Amino acid sequence: MSASLLDSTFWLTALAIFGLLAISAFFSGAETALTAASRGILRARADKGSKGAKTALDVTEDSERMIGALLLGNNVINILAASLATAILTRLFGSSGVAIATLAMTVLVLVFGEVLPKTLAIAVPETVAAHVAPIIRLMMWLFGPVIRLIQGFVRGVLSIFGVRTDPNRHVLSLRDEIAGAIALGHSEGMMEKEDRDRLLGALDLSHRDVSEIMTHRSQIEMIDAARPPAEIVAQVLASPHTRLPVFRGNDENILGVIHAKELWRAMERLLRPANGDWSALGELDLLAIAMPSYFIPETTPLDEQMRQFLRRRTHFALVVDEYGALQGLITLEDILEEIVGEITDEFDVGEDRAIERTEAGDYLVDATLAIRSLNRALDWHLSDEEATTVGGLVIHEARVIPEQGQSFELHGLRFEVVGKEGNRLTRLRIRPLAQGSI
Repeated sequence: MSASLLDSTFWLTALAIFGLLAISAFFSGAETALTAASRGILRARADKGSKGAKTALDVTEDSERMIGALLLGNNVINILAASLATAILTRLFGSSGVAIATLAMTVLVLVFGEVLPKTLAIAVPETVAAHVAPIIRLMMWLFGPVIRLIQGFVRGVLSIFGVRTDPNRHVLSLRDEIAGAIALGHSEGMMEKEDRDRLLGALDLSHRDVSEIMTHRSQIEMIDAARPPAEIVAQVLASPHTRLPVFRGNDENILGVIHAKELWRAMERLLRPANGDWSALGELDLLAIAMPSYFIPETTPLDEQMRQFLRRRTHFALVVDEYGALQGLITLEDILEEIVGEITDEFDVGEDRAIERTEAGDYLVDATLAIRSLNRALDWHLSDEEATTVGGLVIHEARVIPEQGQSFELHGLRFEVVGKEGNRLTRLRIRPLAQGSI
């Protein structure tokens, strides 16, 4: 190697190569930061006045163009740097300079153009994204026509193989991102199980229908309007519920809903003039104090129904199917329980016995308990797609109505029927067969 070869051209070319490596590092770090940055954190910083965070949100909104601009710039820079390195090294070492240039540029690009900037960017992605976003937005504008041409060509090639792309679709929905963050926080010990369940319960409201949590019609307490007023009053007094549907003839013919407070007011208006003579209750007009029935389809999403409850200022609705047949009822409390867990008071009988742990490690479970409630309580993952209750799950999987004493092995669990009334399962014994199999 002669000194004449190490002239100003050599040093300018070497300097250009290192400059190109710096630009390559910028593109690599920007790509990692913009794709890894949390849009939630960027939104929070943008709301606090960060212009960089606002620009980063705008840039990441069109993710396909952003990636196209970054890859275009990065590849052009890397190819140009490799070409310059090959030129000066072949000048110094002849034909062997190609191999030397390939080896040298591989190491330099890998270390300084990829690993180092990506490592820095992944450590503080939101901060890096806010700083690089203005430059990337300018590139997206400058290279816009070329990027659109490349995108069109790529989509055309993919369409040949039957692949259709939607540039406006995010890989993960916002709900999935939030749910994943909540689950990760719990798994890493940063969030209590109860907090995780409440947050996930709130997220799931839009994906669940009222039919999944309603009280089935077989468990609804109703008032027969044909009964004597004194018997109706006694029934309301003995009931743990404040709102009771009123029917006449059959339980499909719902005439309204009686609120216990309105009944007491009507009784007071009748008894006060009669000096407490209970025979005055014979003049009680039950339908005059009944509230109009509020019917909803069984396919109504829970979040929409909660909004309807708040808008109508009511807490009680009757659920019907597509034919108008009564299926059950739902209350605002039922929906809130999907978020905060079981709400019990002094009138809730037996709620604390829905799940009992035995000394042998088994669980005695009310067969009418919702699968979701069982999963929440024990942190299991039983599917509730085919059945809503635990008893329904056993019947669905067994394809028969089991007899008392029968047992089944389902989803890593042994289910034993320990209580049955007619064709309805009332109590189950559940034993995990293997840890972690549920």
